[in-house]
Amino acid sequence: MSADATASTDASGRAASNHPLAPRSAVTNFLGVGQLALLTLVVVASLRSLPAMAVFGLGSITLYLIPAIFFLVPTALVAAELATGWKGGVYVWVREALGNRWGFTAVWLQWIQNVVWYPTQLSFIAAALAFVFLDPKLSNSGFFTAIVILVLYWGSTLVTLRGGNLFAKLGSWGGILGTLLPAALLVVFGAIWVFGGEKSEVPLEASAVIPPFTGLASIVLIVSNVLAYAGMEVNAVHVNQMKDPGRGYPRSVFLAAILILLVFILPTIAIAVAVPQKELGLTNGIMLAFQEYFGHWGVGEWATAVVSALIAAGALASVVAWIAGPSKGLLAAAETGLLPPALQKRNREGVQTGILVLQGSIVTLLAAIFIVVPDVSAAFVALIDMAAALYLIMYMLMFASAIVLRRTAPDVKRAYRVPAMNLIAGIGFLACLAAFLLAFIPPDGFTAFPAAAYPWIVGAVIVVLGVPPLIFYAARRPGWDRRSDADKARRGTHEEDEGVAPSAASGSVPSPGGDAT
Repeated sequence: MSADATASTDASGRAASNHPLAPRSAVTNFLGVGQLALLTLVVVASLRSLPAMAVFGLGSITLYLIPAIFFLVPTALVAAELATGWKGGVYVWVREALGNRWGFTAVWLQWIQNVVWYPTQLSFIAAALAFVFLDPKLSNSGFFTAIVILVLYWGSTLVTLRGGNLFAKLGSWGGILGTLLPAALLVVFGAIWVFGGEKSEVPLEASAVIPPFTGLASIVLIVSNVLAYAGMEVNAVHVNQMKDPGRGYPRSVFLAAILILLVFILPTIAIAVAVPQKELGLTNGIMLAFQEYFGHWGVGEWATAVVSALIAAGALASVVAWIAGPSKGLLAAAETGLLPPALQKRNREGVQTGILVLQGSIVTLLAAIFIVVPDVSAAFVALIDMAAALYLIMYMLMFASAIVLRRTAPDVKRAYRVPAMNLIAGIGFLACLAAFLLAFIPPDGFTAFPAAAYPWIVGAVIVVLGVPPLIFYAARRPGWDRRSDADKARRGTHEEDEGVAPSAASGSVPSPGGDAT
């Protein structure tokens, strides 16, 4: 995700309001079709996943289109209906359809997948920094990568603990300068390379658009493509800011999908034509492409360093801007008594210290993978698969909830309604299920773990990181719920909610903690 990722609704709304493309007054100004499409592009698009697909050359076009059709579009449409019917994001959506237990599980999975995402994004930054200040060979050093992850993550956390939203504002500009500008440069360089008659490292015949099939392992990296599109649901909260959501939002979705595909496909091909496949690393592939282009045209190493610094700054800005966002959504659920008091702690600035410390501890453990697994690219793939599997479970819960709420709460007013909901949500659910199953198959050429052990390792990670919300829910105590009596009376207790039909609550009832997911 590009900030790849996947933050709470209140955080996304705040970041969007700071976004240079957002209207200055969300109350009096309407979002146009093109404006919302550009906002979605900046939120979703990321350069991090491009090298993984560059090894397929023109075949990457097919591998990008498949998840776009079966995941990207259904996610955006379904999330738009849910966002205009129920305020509060995935926690409320799933809670209203399937009950408190699964609503809490959904928001936990949304949070935990972001925790797994941080090391993958920071490892990408580590590779860029190696090209800027040090020896590019360090981009393949697991120890160097782990050190960079820990320093940048904990440094960003300390900044977050001080409160304020300066870095949320910088994050939006960082996303544009660190993602869209390098992507545009790659497209221009790639076009000059190909049309200038330079040798391409991949076949450019039309038949190459269909990737070679040598078994399921050869296309398992499509899982990372599904994760690359994650986050389309974040901007669904802005559908109410459109003058005519029923007509405007679908147009915005399809325009955003086209723009996202262009940002993914064209730079991927630009990387593939210039960098030999045997040299292409998953964390340093983009920098190697710029190095190849600049070196071929006699431009000094300084140019690669400048672009790499730009990419690193943009990626770091996304981490800093969103590091507290997903945890705010979890805090909203925690403060209703779903997590122990230690994880509900805030500091004087109101920042959720308890959850951030837990979050940082998990990131520290995951960073160790880069030391234990000598091949940095292999560790990168493993973390991506872990994050994809966790996030895909959340999406399956979201799609299932949309179908349930159409049946159990048909009278709740929605500014936008998905045509053929069962079909669209069903396609999205099945796409997520297929990608989830593929996450258990090692990618072609993956040698960091034994092939027989790979699915067990992925399964163990899913259980260790995904089961805790069910344990917390079963072990919850009345003393964990620190809300006032008036708040409990107004919004109810979990025990009361479990005693009624999940869809009985009004569609306008906000989640605990307001608009946070």
